[in-house]
Amino acid sequence: MNLSIGRKLLLGYLCMALLTVLSCVYAVVSLQKLNLVAKDITKQNFATVEIAKSMMDTLLAQENAEKKYLILKDPSLEQIYWLRSSEFESSLESLRKLSTGRNDDQILANLTLLANRYSNFFNREISLIKVKRFKEAMAVSDSDSKVAIEQIAMQLKDIQRYHENAISYKMSVISDQSSNAALMTLGIGLLSLVFGITLALLITSHISKPLQQLQKATGLIAEGKLDHQIEVDRYDEIGELAKSFSYMTKRLKILEEINLDASPLTGLPGNMAIEIRIKHLLEKREMFSLCQVDLDNFKPFADKYGYAWGSEVIKEVADILCGYINERASDDIFIGHIGGDDFVIIADPIQAKGICHNFVADFEKRILNFYDPYDAKSGYIMGKDRRGLVQKFPLITVSVAIVTDNGSRFKSPLDMAMTVAELKEYAKLLPGSNYVTENDMENYNILRPVQENGNLELKCC
Repeated sequence: MNLSIGRKLLLGYLCMALLTVLSCVYAVVSLQKLNLVAKDITKQNFATVEIAKSMMDTLLAQENAEKKYLILKDPSLEQIYWLRSSEFESSLESLRKLSTGRNDDQILANLTLLANRYSNFFNREISLIKVKRFKEAMAVSDSDSKVAIEQIAMQLKDIQRYHENAISYKMSVISDQSSNAALMTLGIGLLSLVFGITLALLITSHISKPLQQLQKATGLIAEGKLDHQIEVDRYDEIGELAKSFSYMTKRLKILEEINLDASPLTGLPGNMAIEIRIKHLLEKREMFSLCQVDLDNFKPFADKYGYAWGSEVIKEVADILCGYINERASDDIFIGHIGGDDFVIIADPIQAKGICHNFVADFEKRILNFYDPYDAKSGYIMGKDRRGLVQKFPLITVSVAIVTDNGSRFKSPLDMAMTVAELKEYAKLLPGSNYVTENDMENYNILRPVQENGNLELKCC
């Protein structure tokens, strides 16, 4: 997935949260269902059973009042009967309100019909007693009224039995649903836990594995093994880090090669770094100047004073050139050491010309400090030439050749280096310390190097 680490973690947390929410929702819904069943039992079934029991008591009270009335003929007993009858009707009305379907309505209709029939039989008994037909009244009570009471009692018992069975069934449903809800909630909870742990392990592995590779690569780089390849194919922060790390490794390898190529005497960048710098500027099409610095008459000086003291002169040249970089605090000025007494300056054309101008002047002042006072005052030293003959040699001077381009003339560092080397040979023919440009050679082409008596000299044309 092309997701950042933060988004991957967030997605994992959201999945875990979703499972937790599902578990909670399922538990709440299950509890609501159980609550509805419990309410149904309490408000309907229990209430119906209690009303049926109450109606049974009322029916017995009616029957008791009826039997006593037949014996005692007391009008107060008649009033008690009708009071209980009113209570029975009120209970019937309560049952109608709790009715839940056609079956209940049919039973209640039958109860109403039987209750009315019983009341009619009692009215008939009252009429017979009033005309003193006691035997007939007793007969009605023992037959018709008794049958009505028994039928009413049977209906009430049926209602009571039905709702008691409903209570038992619903209680078993509550028990089963409670167990299922508990098991399901526990299952979802365990699934959420397992998923969370699995996801955490996957994310941890997804993050830690490439980090371990980077840690291993860091150790290898610390040991100087810069060829190690980091294989991390991903598009998050770690992927970007791996790409940056790989780029850094390549750069370190280049810098190491440049560092190994650097001059052990001056610490300045060597040929490889010089070539890379020139190539980079040529490709950028940026105007710059390549300046080659060479010391003239350095070998006779080293032969007389020793190469150790000659090395001090070379380090002094490096110190002078590096001082210009420190003065300007600029990264655009590049100083390199080709080797021996040859140096390179790469900079903006204006900066390069200014540096060369100052360098020639500063070198003329500071080079005298490396001669003994007699040689410095004489302006020459005595030494042997290549043929072993003793002759005079001038003091060390410096020749600087400046070639400028923006990639339009020179296609490679080698082409530009060859041109600046040719210009340097021209500069070395000039007396004293000098810096020259290609324009200088063209403007002052009246001075030409001429071979005379075995020596090169500048002659007017």
